[in-house]
Amino acid sequence: MEKYQLVERSIITTYRKKIWAPFIKALKAYNLLAPGDHVLVCMSGGKDSFLLAKLMEELVKHSDFPFKVTNLVMDPGYKGEVRKKIEDNLKLLNVKAEIVNSDIFEISDIMGGKPCFLCARMRRGFLYKQAERLGCNKIALGHHFNDAIETLLLSMFYNGKIQAMPPKLVSDNYQGLELIRPMYMIHEQDIINWVKYNDLEFINCACKFSDSKNNYDSKRQEVKGIIKELKKLNPIIPNNIFQALGNVNLDTMLGYYDNRRYYDFNEIYDLRKNKCLSEK
Repeated sequence: MEKYQLVERSIITTYRKKIWAPFIKALKAYNLLAPGDHVLVCMSGGKDSFLLAKLMEELVKHSDFPFKVTNLVMDPGYKGEVRKKIEDNLKLLNVKAEIVNSDIFEISDIMGGKPCFLCARMRRGFLYKQAERLGCNKIALGHHFNDAIETLLLSMFYNGKIQAMPPKLVSDNYQGLELIRPMYMIHEQDIINWVKYNDLEFINCACKFSDSKNNYDSKRQEVKGIIKELKKLNPIIPNNIFQALGNVNLDTMLGYYDNRRYYDFNEIYDLRKNKCLSEK
């Protein structure tokens, strides 16, 4: 068997329980796919997006309904050796993908400020435009279980908000386009184990800012470390954080947003109080 065939086989055999099963579970739990969908799989060149491409490719073979997948790699201004590594992995894993160049790194550098935030916004806009160009109605990203719980804690610790990374969302600016995260229930460690099992090597963060002398502190890495330590105290804590995303009691919150309107505690309390009085 060719290398790519062994890799594909490992997904539905050795890692059927840890990768394939949670992938299918997330698709069904959050209704991420529908007949006739055309999904743009957005690849950065890292382990997560390459696994996503292989999972979607495998799903096309076994799905109960027809849908189409197109793979796209956005090059925001990678160094030559990084670009070559991505191209080599595409060949190695038999992944057919269009590579599209952009100047996002350059623009982020010129604009200054918070380059990570700016880069993320420009990447997202670029991908939506590519989806429109290719006739796709959904774009799929390789965010996983750990990304979801880390995002929640990052929002709490550094922004003073309880804000999550949902498994899917509809675009406000691009009509008819949805973003989906099919790997939402897959743990990062299981992805790492899959990579090691198949003796694969992918690029890590190839951002020019993280490589510079003025290295930006990675708050996400800090949160990863915090979760790792908490897991040592109690192994179920990461799963409980994830479960908390779907177990929010709004009546106990000091405030929340609904349809972009803010409700503060007193308003929430009065609404609940009036409801109780009207029911008596």
